[in-house]
Amino acid sequence: MSASLSRRAFAASAGASLLAQSPARPNILWLTCEDTGPQIGAYGDAYANTPNLDKLAARGLRYDACWSNAPVCAPARTTIISGLYPPSTGSEHMRSAARLPAHMRMYPQLLREAGYYATNNAKEDYNLDKPGKVWDESSNKAHWRNRAAGQPFFAVFNYLITHESQIRTRPHTFVHDPAKARIPAYHPDTPEVRQDWAQYYDNITTMDGMAGRALAELEKDGLEQDTIVFFYGDHGSGMPRSKRWPYNSGLQVPLLVHVPEKYRALAPRDYRPGGSTKRLVSFVDLAPTLLSLIGIKPPEWMQGHAFLGSFAAPEQPYVYGFRGRMDERYDMVRSVRDRRYVYIRNYMPHQIYGQHIAYMFETPTTRVWKSLCDEGKCTPVQRRFWETKPAEELYDLEADRDEVNNLAQSAAHRSVIERMRKAQRDLALKIRDVGFLPEDEIHSRSAGSTPYEMGHDPARYDLPKILRAAGGEGDPVKLLNDPDSAVRYWAATTFLVRRSAPAELRAKLEDSAPAVQVIAAEALGRYGAPEDLAAALKVLVARADCLANPYFVALRAINGLDALGEKAKPALSQIRDLPRKPAQRDGRFTDFAGGLIDSIVRKLSAA
Repeated sequence: MSASLSRRAFAASAGASLLAQSPARPNILWLTCEDTGPQIGAYGDAYANTPNLDKLAARGLRYDACWSNAPVCAPARTTIISGLYPPSTGSEHMRSAARLPAHMRMYPQLLREAGYYATNNAKEDYNLDKPGKVWDESSNKAHWRNRAAGQPFFAVFNYLITHESQIRTRPHTFVHDPAKARIPAYHPDTPEVRQDWAQYYDNITTMDGMAGRALAELEKDGLEQDTIVFFYGDHGSGMPRSKRWPYNSGLQVPLLVHVPEKYRALAPRDYRPGGSTKRLVSFVDLAPTLLSLIGIKPPEWMQGHAFLGSFAAPEQPYVYGFRGRMDERYDMVRSVRDRRYVYIRNYMPHQIYGQHIAYMFETPTTRVWKSLCDEGKCTPVQRRFWETKPAEELYDLEADRDEVNNLAQSAAHRSVIERMRKAQRDLALKIRDVGFLPEDEIHSRSAGSTPYEMGHDPARYDLPKILRAAGGEGDPVKLLNDPDSAVRYWAATTFLVRRSAPAELRAKLEDSAPAVQVIAAEALGRYGAPEDLAAALKVLVARADCLANPYFVALRAINGLDALGEKAKPALSQIRDLPRKPAQRDGRFTDFAGGLIDSIVRKLSAA
């Protein structure tokens, strides 16, 4: 650790020690729920029934533009726990595991060092390894009531009833009338879709009652006037094209904050009970905001900006979203929002929006939507989810709440898209987004250190050059021979986007980088000459062996085999014999390969 870091660590420790001796520090209570966008009464949703949260909003401040940064739980929670964008720490993929540099800690550790009793009830689900003990207690028994007498607390209560999995549980007795549900323009209007939306709202009402009970406990314990209360969802709704997609529909969450009168100096100047703010905030801001509320200056390495407390920062002009691998399927998307517009950059536009993610297809809406599309019964707007993507998208939230009218080619909006395109690239360079590496290289290049440290080392990660290649700049044939394997990877990906396979790709089947081999093989198998297929299948089958290859190389190759469709049938017996699980297993993500292999075998056997 450098001398400057040591001095900062000592100063932070000394500050925390002094703070622990000071009186009248606020308690902080977080009430969180799964898969919930701003579909509550306090946000003007007349279909919602949320009396307890509406009451909280009437006593506090409603944030009208809060983004979760990630549209799925593990990366979103990883953002919160670290105060860092997961694309900077190698933890963006759903799910994955990465380490933080030694000088960084998770925010509950910083709160505990300041004398707080920090409890979590009970979901964690981080893509980062915990750097030592994080919580005083993390279980379904965790509660502020277990703290020492007089000790300030930070407590999280997380409600699972609103999770995607609970939308599809049947039988279900409906409280909300499915006939009255609002169906967004991208969903087909069918009984199944209406039932899913109504059940989603029913579950929100149940969750509202749970939050109400926690607030009643706080009042019963005489702590209401000593506790700052937050309520938020962990990303947008669990419905398809919200969850997993970094549109506003997948990233906007409700955020309500109540600051008691005695701590009103920690609130924004315009705070008033029942008020609202259009200030842009996101999950990366939550950790620094917590520290600011208890009087600690957020460490310089945190990438968010406090929006409450003694160290509140000015409002930022944008909030940012991201999508990486979702379970067994690869994609890469980055998004930016200002107060009016949402900009989307699709770095893998050859992938369709609605890739077949097994867990997502358990929801009735997903299945009926895809079936209707296959039958030619969807409108062009509804069909778009099952098609490949444009490289860029731009939506005007004031005129287009469902984000279905893409303005990326609008001459009238050229200055907007140029501004937001620049904002996306600037953030990638600022945080040193390592998501531009193939997933296996995030880990291989950071051997002996961490993805964050590797990403901040230009000798190991030439991001400006890689970013240009990922954006389609330069001649991809020439870039196939670049010394940097990530540049070669994006050059090969360009041919998937273009649906072409030049002869120069054949040499890449023997590239030193496995990811380049796999992408070249997929392109040759799909778009090459007939004589290329056998060589492409040989590479993909060899690399799909998760006992002989790094797991994320194998998973990428299995995706390539699936993308070939019936062209992979000559290799059916070899695919059937592939191992389903690696020797060293992490059940959070290493079961994805087996399920995808079995799916390929079923499809090829039926063909």
